[in-house]
Amino acid sequence: MAEFVVGQAAPDFTLSASNGERVSLHDFAGKNVVLYFYPKDNTPGCTRESCDFRDKIEEFTAKNTVILGISTDSLASHEKFINKYSLPFLLLSDTEADVCKQYGVYKLKKNFGKEYMGIERSTFVIDKDGRLAKEYRKVKVDGHVEAALAFIAENLS
Repeated sequence: MAEFVVGQAAPDFTLSASNGERVSLHDFAGKNVVLYFYPKDNTPGCTRESCDFRDKIEEFTAKNTVILGISTDSLASHEKFINKYSLPFLLLSDTEADVCKQYGVYKLKKNFGKEYMGIERSTFVIDKDGRLAKEYRKVKVDGHVEAALAFIAENLS
């Protein structure tokens, strides 16, 4: 499934998380979820985006919202990334890109003339009932976290 309609149920999934557990989207029923897909741990844009979420975590928490980051990196990579930047939320490992494909964010990309499959930076805001409230595709890092927080404050509080 790649095309979403606001108000429809967000696709459920279960992935290995940075806390050593298997985590499912339905585990967070009753809370809003910001599900952000990012290309790679420890790269400049992904680091800025993750640190922006880190810096606003209290504001998201105050709005009954959890942050979950997903990439195709391993749990070992996630652990280093979390420790290096003191990230206070779970990172989920989608090494086979199954959830990335389910959410339609695993795309053909080009870099320096090479084509490869990878994650297109995207964020999904899911309401406390598990429905898609907002999607952000082809995310530009600057101002993105603030925009997601503002959307939650105006629509899901």
